[in-house]
Amino acid sequence: MNNDFLWVEKYRPQTIDECILPENIKKTFREFLNKGEVPNLLLSGPAGCGKTTVAKALCKQLGVDSYVINGSDEGRFLDTVRNNAKNFASTVSLTSESKHKVIIIDEADNTTPDVQLLLRASIEEFQKNCRFIFTCNYKNKIIEPLHSRCAVVEFGIKGRDKQEVAVGFFNRLVEILDRENVEVDKKVLAELINKHFPDWRRVLNELQRYSVGGKIDSAILAEFSDVKIEDLIKTLKKKDFPAVRKWVVSNMDNDPAVLLRRLYDALYSSLDGPSIAAAVLIIAKYQYQIAFVADQEINLLAALTEIMVECEFK
Repeated sequence: MNNDFLWVEKYRPQTIDECILPENIKKTFREFLNKGEVPNLLLSGPAGCGKTTVAKALCKQLGVDSYVINGSDEGRFLDTVRNNAKNFASTVSLTSESKHKVIIIDEADNTTPDVQLLLRASIEEFQKNCRFIFTCNYKNKIIEPLHSRCAVVEFGIKGRDKQEVAVGFFNRLVEILDRENVEVDKKVLAELINKHFPDWRRVLNELQRYSVGGKIDSAILAEFSDVKIEDLIKTLKKKDFPAVRKWVVSNMDNDPAVLLRRLYDALYSSLDGPSIAAAVLIIAKYQYQIAFVADQEINLLAALTEIMVECEFK
């Protein structure tokens, strides 16, 4: 498929300054640009928040040769990494003035431990002429020997940064929709951003899907109605397991970590004192397990079931 057809590629930022990120994160990458070099990096954060875009923009601005391996695909296969990555890393660039090439391992947390061990060895073997940038959603799935050889940049967006980043992305989307000649109800746009924050890739993909008719208005709100945490708390209080399971199934298009975080934010006013501490421990346990479990629906349902059984509601 032509990348110009896909908005996520057509409008992908080409420089660090074009990326929509908190200023402190941009500052880190500007420092790399000022030095003209990049260390081995581990970029960690939620899906769709811009890690791969930043890695590509950094390489482009530095003028380095780069090679991307997708950890969810070829990154799982030892032979692919051994052959392709080593062939690229072991040769000197003939077109770039930079003394280092860069290999980007996208979604590195989906690579196998064997592949990660190979990559650790490759970092040491080709350190004179190659750097590695790893992106991941869950850094605890990166083995320690690889983790320790990288500078870690967290893409977490917290506190006041949330509003600043959301406004920046809102303005960028208005520009994109104007270029694509799509009419938009700005309230609808704000609700879509709020639903999927900070997964900008998903927001842009959803907008492209809804824009086929040339207009995005309130008629589509029913298709992406916001997560009803209040409804969930009511069913937990009633200890209505079928209703809790139904809620989980209907909301699995959302990031489970985000759902647990929103539940965490909402529970304080609904629980008795000792139960607040119990709920925090339960949420922390299951949020940690998100990085490892095979079935996210079962993990989320187990977390809610334990809260329902162990906690006393007001």
